[in-house]
Amino acid sequence: MVARMQALILAGGSGTRFWPLSRRVRPKQLLSMAGETSLLQTTASRLSPVVEPQSIWVCTTERLVDSVRQQLPQVPAEQVLAEPEGRNTAAAIGWSVSRMPAELQTGVVVVLPADHYMGDPEAFRATIQAAADISLEQDRVMTLGVLPNRPEPGYGYLELGDELDPTTGLRQVLRFVEKPDQATAEQFLAGGNYLWNAGIFVFRGQVLLDKVTEHLPELAQGLRALEESPEDLAEIYARLPSISVDHGIMEKLSDLGTLPLDCGWSDLGSWEALWELLDRDSDENATSGSVLAIDSHDSLIFADQGTIAAVGVEGLVVVKTGDAVLVIPKRRSQEVRRIIAELEQRRRNDLL
Repeated sequence: MVARMQALILAGGSGTRFWPLSRRVRPKQLLSMAGETSLLQTTASRLSPVVEPQSIWVCTTERLVDSVRQQLPQVPAEQVLAEPEGRNTAAAIGWSVSRMPAELQTGVVVVLPADHYMGDPEAFRATIQAAADISLEQDRVMTLGVLPNRPEPGYGYLELGDELDPTTGLRQVLRFVEKPDQATAEQFLAGGNYLWNAGIFVFRGQVLLDKVTEHLPELAQGLRALEESPEDLAEIYARLPSISVDHGIMEKLSDLGTLPLDCGWSDLGSWEALWELLDRDSDENATSGSVLAIDSHDSLIFADQGTIAAVGVEGLVVVKTGDAVLVIPKRRSQEVRRIIAELEQRRRNDLL
């Protein structure tokens, strides 16, 4: 009997690019950014009925574990795993899969971030089900690539190889490409042979653990030590190699497959990305909360608390919380991380 599909949601990120709304104890995956429920709750709910709540696992941090369990009461509490410290995605995924019962490791696991947006959840579910079928039939590790609709230099890419199955659209992944410059991104889009790297993986659990043993033996050794001495989690985990699953495993696979994902995907990686998703008025302003915008255009104005009144602004992101205000050109919204670095240098932990 084939084990039912499991889902592993990675929910340990700090969400710094959405400061000041997102904080260390309240990162963006716990916030309602583009709907009534939090991004984490939306991620979990969109999996059903392909993956039911009792088959969901979440890897998060010790700081966030209680909040995650509160937001996802339908997920068994013991399946919300708390990393004692961040050691990148290879360790997070390998450790989480190793924590699953052996019978579940024989089945398919889909790994996905907690904070992405999917405009067409039904298309997303259909694609992960198709990828799961391929993983079961072929013992193949799969990664889902998003069909690009613009030359985006802010994303990593997958270069596609041969079509392996015209019926399913299965393609070979030739290589992972780091974030390109604008000209290269335009070439990728024109060539039609690249997908955005969405960071979503589908595999049989035991196959993934076998790949860890083959390509990251130090991590495999650490995972075995954790199984033998779970009481020493903090000490052993701190010694696990810190490497992404992309670099540590996926880039080394000669038979990595992908299916194109066409579901209105966004990684919600910046305030500008949120502006693109939200409904906008006739002046191209997206607003949330108590906002008064006069003679203002092409802006995101987000009042978490209080009221924001703006006159004559254009192309800005303005965000107000109880203790901070952000004002930044929309096209430079990725640079919020510079504020985080400065606050850390000034030891303003009260604002982080």
